[in-house]
Amino acid sequence: MAAPEAPPLDAYGELPRIEDVAISPDGQSIATVAQDEGDRRVIVMKDGKPLLNGSSGKTKVRAIEWADSDTVLLTNSSTVSLFGFAAAKYELSGTIILPMKPGNESGLVFAKNQAIAKTTRGRYGIRNIAGRTVGYFGGLALDVDGGETRFRHGRATLYAVDIQTNRARIAAAAPAENHYRDWLVDAAGNVAVTLDISETTGVWKITPAKGQELARGVDPTGDVSLVSFGKGGSTVIYQVEDEDGNDRWFEVPLDGGESREILNDIAIERLFVDRSTGNMIGYRMSGESRKTVMDDPAHQSALTRIFRAFSGREAHLVDWTPDFSKVVVRTTGNKDSGTWFLVDVPNRRADPIGDEHPKIAPEQVGPISLVNYAAQDGLEMDGVLTLPPGREARNLPLIVLPHGGPAAHDKPEFDWWAQAFASRGYAVFQPNFRGSTGRSDAFRHAGDGEWSRKMQTDISDGVAELAKRGLVDPRRACIVGASYGGYAALAGVTLQNGLYRCSVAVAGVADLPMMYSTDVRESGDSKMLGKALREQLGDPKRYGEVSPRRFAAKADAPVLLIHGKDDTVVAYRQSQAMAEALKDAGKPYELVTLPGEDHWLSREETRKRMLLETMRFVQKYNPAD
Repeated sequence: MAAPEAPPLDAYGELPRIEDVAISPDGQSIATVAQDEGDRRVIVMKDGKPLLNGSSGKTKVRAIEWADSDTVLLTNSSTVSLFGFAAAKYELSGTIILPMKPGNESGLVFAKNQAIAKTTRGRYGIRNIAGRTVGYFGGLALDVDGGETRFRHGRATLYAVDIQTNRARIAAAAPAENHYRDWLVDAAGNVAVTLDISETTGVWKITPAKGQELARGVDPTGDVSLVSFGKGGSTVIYQVEDEDGNDRWFEVPLDGGESREILNDIAIERLFVDRSTGNMIGYRMSGESRKTVMDDPAHQSALTRIFRAFSGREAHLVDWTPDFSKVVVRTTGNKDSGTWFLVDVPNRRADPIGDEHPKIAPEQVGPISLVNYAAQDGLEMDGVLTLPPGREARNLPLIVLPHGGPAAHDKPEFDWWAQAFASRGYAVFQPNFRGSTGRSDAFRHAGDGEWSRKMQTDISDGVAELAKRGLVDPRRACIVGASYGGYAALAGVTLQNGLYRCSVAVAGVADLPMMYSTDVRESGDSKMLGKALREQLGDPKRYGEVSPRRFAAKADAPVLLIHGKDDTVVAYRQSQAMAEALKDAGKPYELVTLPGEDHWLSREETRKRMLLETMRFVQKYNPAD
C-alpha cells in the first residue's frame, strides 16, 4: 500500500479546532470552545439554534462548563508580572461568567469586589441554594487604602459567589501563615470539612464544621488531599501517601468515628462526583480491564454501553447530565485524530460535534500501538510507538519523544507532535520510563533519585527493544522532548553518548541546582516543596552530576533549544544557560526564543513555529530518506 500524501506541517501545529465541550444540566444546550481560522471562539447552541458565537480574543481559554442551564463559566489564564513577589511572573487563572439569560451579570468573577483580586485560586463546587446558583472559589484578599491596593497575602480565602449578580461573600477564612487549606462544600452550600496543612511541620488535620477532629497525620511533603464526600454525603473521603509512596484512600463518617481504608489495590483512572452535591457516585479503574463501577445501576449500565460502543479507541468522558442520559465523549487513536461526540444514551445515538484536526484524514493518521519491554534491571514498562502511515515498519529512522512531568504517561492515542514526525517518515517512540504515572505507585517512585540514571537508560532500553525487533535503525535516531522530556533530550547527548544524531529540548531543564533553588525561592522558601523535590531528585549535593549544562563539553550531537519567554514552570534562563555552556564548549547548537509564549505552547503561531524549527533541525541531522 502506498503511503498517503502527508498533510501540511501546520495541520499538526494548529491548536485543535475543538478544544472543550460542555453540556448543560438540562441536556438542552452545548457550549464549545472552538478555533476558526486562528480565532478562538465560544459557541453555545440550544436545541440546534445559536445562543452565542463570540471571539475570546487573545485570552488563553483553559476550560468551559455550565454553572446552571442558563450560565456558562469560562476559565482562562494569563502570564502576569507582579512586583514584590517571589517570582517575576505568574500564570494567573480567572473565571468569566457568560449568562444566556438576559439581565444576569457577566464578566470576571470578583469583578464587583474591589477587595478581592481578579483571579480565582481553586474551584470548590457549584451549588443551588434556595433557587440561586452559587459558585465557591478561592480568592486573594486585597487591602485597599485610598488609591493604593495591595495583596494582603498569597493565601486563598474561600468565597461564595452569587452567579446571577457576581456578588461575593466570605465562606471560609484563609489559613494562617505557612499553612495551606482545602475545603469541601456540601449540597446545602455549607463548608462542611476543612483540611489544614502546616507547610513547616507537615502536620495535617481534617475537621468538620461542627464536632471533633476527623483525622490527623504528619506528611513533610504535604501528600494529603480531600477527595469528596462519600455516598449520600454522610462521610468524607481523603487520600494520603504512606511511607512507601503508595496513595491510600480513606473514608471517615462526618459525625466522627474510625477511618477505614477503601479502594485497596485499585488503580483509579477517573472518579465520578455529583457536581451538585460533591458526593462520590462511582469510579473507573485504570489498567487493562478499564472497568467502570457506579453506585446507581442505571448509571453503570449507561457508562458500560458507552465505553463498549467506542472500544478500540481511547474514549474519554468529558461531561454529562446528572442522570447520565446525555454524555459528551472525546475519542482518539488509530485513524482518529480527535473526535467529539454527543451521546444520547436512551436513544443509543452518538452524534459527532466536531473534529480536532479536520485537515488530517483517517488514513493519514500513523498506526499507534503499545510496546512492552523490560529495562536492564528487569523492571517491566511500556512505550507508545507511532509509525509512518503506509510504510513498512522495518529499519525506520527514529524520533525518541519522552514525555514531560516526569509524573505523567503516554497512551496509545493521537499525539500531534508524534504524528507530525510520523507523517514525515519517522517512527516515533514515547517511553513510559520509571517515574511515570499510569502504573503502580511503586513504579512512579522507582524514579525517585534516578534523573539521568535509570530513568534515562529506560529510554534507551526501549530503543534497543525496537531495534531488536527490526522496527527501527538505532543508528538513525534523534531525541526530542519538552519540559522533563527536554531534560531527557539534553541528557541523551551529554550524560549519555553514542546514541542520538541530534537533540531538541523545548522548555527543558539543563541545570538541576538552578531548578531546585528557583522552585524553592519562588514558593516562598516552602520547606514542604523542598522536601518533595529532594524526595524526587535525591541528594542536592549530587544534582550537578545529572545536570546536562555541566556536561556540555561531552555533547556528541547538535542541540536545538526552544523556550518561551513567558514560561513560569521552567525558567527561560535554563535554556540560556545551556546555550552558553554549549557555546563555551564549541559545540553546535541553536537557541530559538518564543516571545510571549508560556510553558504549554498555548499560542498557535508559536506552536507552529516550534514544530517548523524542530522538523527542520531533525531533517537536517537525521533525514528520513
